[in-house]
Amino acid sequence: MTFSRFTLTAALAVGLGISTQAVTAEELSVATFLPPQHHTNTGMFTWFAEEIDKRSGGTLTMKLYPAGQLGAGPVQQYKRAVEGVADITFGVSGYTPALFPKTMLGILPGAAETADQSTRALWNIFDEHLADEYEDVKVLAVGTVAGNLFAATRDVSTMDGMKGAKIVPFAAMTTPIIEALGAVPVQMPVTEMYTGLSTGTIDATTASYNNITAPWNFWDVSGYIVENVPTTFAVTYAVMNKERYMSLSDEHRAIIDEVAGLPMSLELAKSFDGADEVSKKLIAEATDKNYEWKVVTDAERAKMDAAVAQGLEAIFADYEGRGISNVREIYGALNQ
Repeated sequence: MTFSRFTLTAALAVGLGISTQAVTAEELSVATFLPPQHHTNTGMFTWFAEEIDKRSGGTLTMKLYPAGQLGAGPVQQYKRAVEGVADITFGVSGYTPALFPKTMLGILPGAAETADQSTRALWNIFDEHLADEYEDVKVLAVGTVAGNLFAATRDVSTMDGMKGAKIVPFAAMTTPIIEALGAVPVQMPVTEMYTGLSTGTIDATTASYNNITAPWNFWDVSGYIVENVPTTFAVTYAVMNKERYMSLSDEHRAIIDEVAGLPMSLELAKSFDGADEVSKKLIAEATDKNYEWKVVTDAERAKMDAAVAQGLEAIFADYEGRGISNVREIYGALNQ
């Protein structure tokens, strides 16, 4: 029935001298390293699939390839989009920081406390300061994950407690901040942090509330969960192969343009903030966990914020040394 209707529509279009490009069915492949049940898939990508299907009358659809089916691991996700391994990929900017030096400034502690706040801040400056970092792709979304907790096997709720602690930051660029806090930065992808905590390879990791519960389950290998720490962010993206985007009909490109940018980015942020809210409820209701919940005192937080400021100065100096002379301007614009 579907084929017959499509064939009839195409025949009528040809008979009327109308291009059939707009009604050609297109399926976009979407590659992510995350498992199918991850909220970026059940949230943002489900929204995207529904929107393009609805707006195109079913002629533009997507197929998700989760859990690294089109290439293992998160590091090569941007490259996979550029090379067309998948039409669309989801990735984390921090795994290829050299590609996104200005975008990476969105990782740093500042005015934002949630994924929604920091994502909006990124898009407030995107066209002026960040767009040139994505010239090889069609940007669908750039959004963040808020890292507002430490999951730890030792008490890192004080500056004294952080001395010498091996802590995984959200990105290597925050190394000066971790060092200013007195800790030792250890780089490790999120997929290895559970094992790192359980084996003692690390003492703590930056985390979101949704890392504490399933599917990450940091609460099973942490003696302490620490909140009221300086919030850092992981910047994530969904990008599309530029040639594939240009190969679409005018109608389909217009649909992509309508949903891409801030709308899809806010869906991405919503998926992370929403997952945090679900996890907060699970954390409050859990009775079979053995970790201790710690809240950093105002006095200790003031010490941490002073250390963060010291670390930021080192980061800005490094940027300026690499020729990004307006780093302070960009950071300031992000945190208005």
